[in-house]
Amino acid sequence: MSPFESLARTVVRYRWTVLIGYLVSLAVFGFIGAGVFGALGSRGFDDPGSESTRAAAILVNTFGSDAPTAVLAIESSVDIASPATTASASALANAVAKVDGVRQVVSYWTSGQPAQLKSTDGRTGQVLVFTDKGADAQALTQTLIDQFSGEQGDLTVYVYGWNVVGDAITTTITGDLAKAEGIAIPITVVILMFVFGSVVAAGLPFMVAGASILGSFTVLFLLTKLTDVSVFALNLATGLGLALGIDYALLMISRFREELKTGATSDDAVVTTMRTAGKTVLVSGITVAITLASLMVFPQYFLKSFAYAGVSVSLFAVLGALTALPAMLAILGPNVNRLKVRRGDLAPTDTGAWSSIARFVMRRPWPVMIGAIALLLVMAYPALQVAFGQVDDRALPPSNPAAVAGEVLRDRFPGQESAPYGVVLINPTGDATAIDTYGKQLSMIPDVVRVTTPTSIIVGGAVVAPNVSQETWTTDGMTRVTVVGNAPPFDTRAVAVVDALRAAPAPAAEVIVGGQGAAYADSNSGILGRVWIVALWIAITTLIVLFLFTGSVLLPVKALILNVLSLAATLGALVWVFQGGHLTWLVGDYTNTNTVDISSIALIAVVAFALSMDYELFMLSRIKEEHDAGRSTADAVAFGLQRTGRIVTAAALLIAIVFASFLSSGVTNIKQLGFGVTVAIILDATVVRAILVPAFMRIAGKANWWAPPPLRRLHDRIGLRDS
Repeated sequence: MSPFESLARTVVRYRWTVLIGYLVSLAVFGFIGAGVFGALGSRGFDDPGSESTRAAAILVNTFGSDAPTAVLAIESSVDIASPATTASASALANAVAKVDGVRQVVSYWTSGQPAQLKSTDGRTGQVLVFTDKGADAQALTQTLIDQFSGEQGDLTVYVYGWNVVGDAITTTITGDLAKAEGIAIPITVVILMFVFGSVVAAGLPFMVAGASILGSFTVLFLLTKLTDVSVFALNLATGLGLALGIDYALLMISRFREELKTGATSDDAVVTTMRTAGKTVLVSGITVAITLASLMVFPQYFLKSFAYAGVSVSLFAVLGALTALPAMLAILGPNVNRLKVRRGDLAPTDTGAWSSIARFVMRRPWPVMIGAIALLLVMAYPALQVAFGQVDDRALPPSNPAAVAGEVLRDRFPGQESAPYGVVLINPTGDATAIDTYGKQLSMIPDVVRVTTPTSIIVGGAVVAPNVSQETWTTDGMTRVTVVGNAPPFDTRAVAVVDALRAAPAPAAEVIVGGQGAAYADSNSGILGRVWIVALWIAITTLIVLFLFTGSVLLPVKALILNVLSLAATLGALVWVFQGGHLTWLVGDYTNTNTVDISSIALIAVVAFALSMDYELFMLSRIKEEHDAGRSTADAVAFGLQRTGRIVTAAALLIAIVFASFLSSGVTNIKQLGFGVTVAIILDATVVRAILVPAFMRIAGKANWWAPPPLRRLHDRIGLRDS
């Protein structure tokens, strides 16, 4: 007796106990997992082992210097240097200074009217707010928003800062999650009833998805006690949970109906379903989990969080599909077809549209395959012009107060005062004159507005004023230099500034560059520098799992190549839409930064690959089963596609609806996630599964099942078999 058959007979025998235990577990997961919503972070994009992180620690711990926690842009209807505006704005700046946790306030009106804090139109001034060490910066920024944001007499105040942006993103995503579910679930329920053919069967995917989502929420909540977890992971947990619940329920119920149609009893039908479809579910779930676990290779906790969510969602989905679902099928028996919404027999048929498509493709495999590959390559072409970005206030809806404040600061001021570059010179080798010469060199870098050395303020290669700041600039064999640029910190121009700062000859044994722009550059490098590890991880996993599953050498290679083609086309579509600014009528309004979020690209690629493997296993499992039963490769492909094509297409449609609902989000990178996964799923279920797979397998013929003798013997010993 195979392990799957043994498990099936146990579940069938104790069906009510299994079901009740499962429902109790759902209640526990729901109670514990509810705490996750208040425990997640909105950051996690920086590389904790990078040069910029080291610089940030030195600037804070050694020099007591850091970037402003918040920036207030104070707008007046007249020149901000006028007596009336000066009086009002000074009073406001002094009130900000009295807020608990504020260490220092530097404003245009109370700090000698420095030109860099005055807007180009003369009607807006800045107030830079620095917090005490150990103060709750998040609570402080919320206090600033509550007390000062908006109309203040004859002034208008805009509050900005990363904590402001982070809180806005968290609030927006939490609301968007409910909105997306409100859109996706009703549509999904209607389509589920048609796809499953009965109201009773249509409800079963939610049983699997319930454990998947609530179980992952519980895992994420428990992980917040040990490490940082990103709020963005909630979207993947819900989307992937529903996706796998639908996938696995479709596969299991379809096979259960097929067995009932042969005259098997309900109990025997469950056992056969578990031995065949259940094995596929287990292998699929483990493959999806291993694939998503590759995200833990990246240093950013934003991406690690998706690994936590993805692995837990996958494993809980498998648990639900192999326990509660067969228990319910054993309880329901033929009643799984009650309350039919479709006429005719709900069991799968041996012939039909998918069999016809497969045979049409296999009659002319070369032209069909060449045409399909050409289509994917044309779609992939825009990816050659990809420009990477990262989440900042521009990811928010343009009307969001944090986004408005960010736009005011970018448009009206010559420099990014809220995000300076911090340059630390380790063991400087020259005197003040040498460091000033170095500062003059830095000030000539494109997009640099001002450089401050321990003794001078330098603009355009010339000293314009002495540095009279009382802050610490030299200590413990280190000297710091501050560089203010006019490029947004999360922008490709900022990367160029960072590269130039790091490449400039310096009078020091070592130079360390920090600041938000440097953190952005290092984050990009941290992701791009580890892509090869993730790619190798996924490639090896794919080859091993599919070999153990099929015993073939060629089929795993085929799956890898086709999935890469599909992902390239998806990336091209993503670049064309979000970087090029096309199809806004479809994806909704957003601020176009002419970039694509680099973290979203990594996430989309891994999630899409995982779901592609899901469908690959569904199809290959049935094709191999028929081939092992004695059918020719062509007949096995046609029959396997007929039995699984409807499942894959229906699952893809339903999952596409779930992820497409993310387009309703106000956060741009969530839109990108929804769009990217939706496109990848549609391409995989149509071009890849319906066209390329049968064409390739027809061309390969008997070679599909070939393996060298040593590997064949290895598969005979440890392959994934029924017993």
